[in-house]
Amino acid sequence: MWPRIGGLRALALGTPGELRTRLNTLVLSGVKTATAGLVQEYDDENEELEYVGERLVLVDDDDALVGVVEVTGVEVVRFADVPWDFARAEGEGDRSIEEWREGHGAYWARQGTPVTDDTRIVCLRFRLVSTEGSVGT
Repeated sequence: MWPRIGGLRALALGTPGELRTRLNTLVLSGVKTATAGLVQEYDDENEELEYVGERLVLVDDDDALVGVVEVTGVEVVRFADVPWDFARAEGEGDRSIEEWREGHGAYWARQGTPVTDDTRIVCLRFRLVSTEGSVGT
């Protein structure tokens, strides 16, 4: 089960350290409005997919709140079918869907979960609703 803060599920982007800090900064600046996850991670943690309207607590390396996002879209697609408009919304600077696939494939492989074209990906879209305040805002 994923951590909860104030009754809301935590959204911990990337891996702790420089990557998480960079991704959180992109969210807080409004550049990053989407993130991709593996359906397998949800299954492994016995977690349900997020739903439109759900609020999530964006957390730092210490699981401290840095912001709250509201889910605006959830779609499960094959890795090979992740659309460019979604990849661009991740705001990580990829210049093409091929570059996005290469980078994300390498990231998941480093985490011990290599992906194939058929790996099921959760494409999560969100909007920032508050920063460093109460989870109830």
